[in-house]
Amino acid sequence: MDKAQQLKLENAEIAAKLKGSLLLFIQSFFPLLTGRDFIISRPVGRESHFITICRALTKCTRLESLRLLINVPPGHGKSVIVSFWIAWCYAKWGDCNFLYISYAKTLAATHTETVKRLMMLPQYKALFDVHLRDDSQAKDAFTTEAGGVVAAFGSAGAITGRNAGLPGLERFSGAVVIDDSHKPDEVHSDIIRESVITNFRETIQQRPRGINVPIVFIGQRLHEQDLPAYFLAGEDGYEWDRVILKSIDDAGNALYPEAFPLDMLKIRQEKDRYVFAAQHQQDPQPAGGGLFLPEDFPLLAEEPEYAITFITADTAETEDPRNDATVFSFWGLYNIETLGRQTGVMGLHWIACREMRVEPKRLETEFLDFWQDCARHKQPPLTAFIEKKSTGVTLISILKGMRGLKVREIERTRKSGSKSQRFIDIQPYIASKQVSLPAHGTHTEMCVNHMKKITNNDSHAHDDIADTCSDAVRIALIDKLLYIHTHKDALFRSTTQEASSKYHRIAALKKKAYEKRI
Repeated sequence: MDKAQQLKLENAEIAAKLKGSLLLFIQSFFPLLTGRDFIISRPVGRESHFITICRALTKCTRLESLRLLINVPPGHGKSVIVSFWIAWCYAKWGDCNFLYISYAKTLAATHTETVKRLMMLPQYKALFDVHLRDDSQAKDAFTTEAGGVVAAFGSAGAITGRNAGLPGLERFSGAVVIDDSHKPDEVHSDIIRESVITNFRETIQQRPRGINVPIVFIGQRLHEQDLPAYFLAGEDGYEWDRVILKSIDDAGNALYPEAFPLDMLKIRQEKDRYVFAAQHQQDPQPAGGGLFLPEDFPLLAEEPEYAITFITADTAETEDPRNDATVFSFWGLYNIETLGRQTGVMGLHWIACREMRVEPKRLETEFLDFWQDCARHKQPPLTAFIEKKSTGVTLISILKGMRGLKVREIERTRKSGSKSQRFIDIQPYIASKQVSLPAHGTHTEMCVNHMKKITNNDSHAHDDIADTCSDAVRIALIDKLLYIHTHKDALFRSTTQEASSKYHRIAALKKKAYEKRI
């Protein structure tokens, strides 16, 4: 036997072994593609999640599982495994048709590009004799010489001219792969979330070309009414095979300790309860579950030393005061101290809060009255942030004419997310005890009781007080807008005399507004 025949025989043996094991295929080709070894995790008391996922995907290629749902936390290598799985399938069947779907087509295309790069490796082509057509090698859609196609799409977008699998075959011929169908910062929008489910129902599930073409969902949970929930409830008429992988398993051990050790996971679980429950534990908080706990809010016996103070205002959505409340909150930004030493972590003290139900024509008077009370504070506020909506627009236009007061508009855009998402965004800051209240404040019990009723799914009755808190946390702690908008003001803080003068100006404005009303 000459060397060429010997090499061909050895290659055939290697190819057979690699075709027989998805995990071995990944371990062999991952270093060739990335230059790094593929390290299989070693969790306590269970097999590696890499082995679990590979076994489930292998069952699909054997047509033992035609509807497969894999819930796995972020950062656990799911997209790598799925991309390698598709290339592994082509090593056995060059005519497979795959649809790779993610919440954004650009993200799906990133993963299909990984498939293409794998299949273009010299070692892959030499072992499996699978080649891509020269005229079809885009990263989001490419074709093999045997007629197999990989195409990337977005989960809420149109899917035209592409199908998954082949009709009339008793063997595996491709699949629909859905890898993270929802974008985390959009899933709490009912319209966007439901559009993904509608697109699956009306478009995606029509794309398998035969009865032996699997649909695979792999990704994290994000919402109790997301696409995986639709599958788990059997809403599409199928019983899905389920692989539910939690960051902290039922025995209390880390699923992927090499990347997410248990102590790190417990910190995340404590500080970011809702996100951790959904994305890491695959168990979105049930309806009615509160985002904020009373113990999240430290009650301070003494006032901190503030860097700056400000007001947030949430005015009524409608002109009928019975339907909606107007809320003004007064805040102080300060450096949190522990054992008499500053930590460098900034906190917000909820100095005062007033909730009222008034007609729009009384908003100016009520605001000036609240402002007048705040002006008596040792550090009067210099800026008010007011949401630009219905009744708030009128108030903004009036207050912008006041001297000694900066009025900043808060605009809600798609980028700022849904109301539920805004509350979820601030939850880690409140869980970290960065929002405090006066131990004996007249508003303290009202605010804490209100905040503990706020849920992730808008099942609470009112959220006007929480809206002012959400705005304050975003302004001061997340976006840090105070440093941009009020730094110059901070250099010219009011002296006692100036504060007194301002107090009298506000009183005069208040009187003028009252006289105008009557």
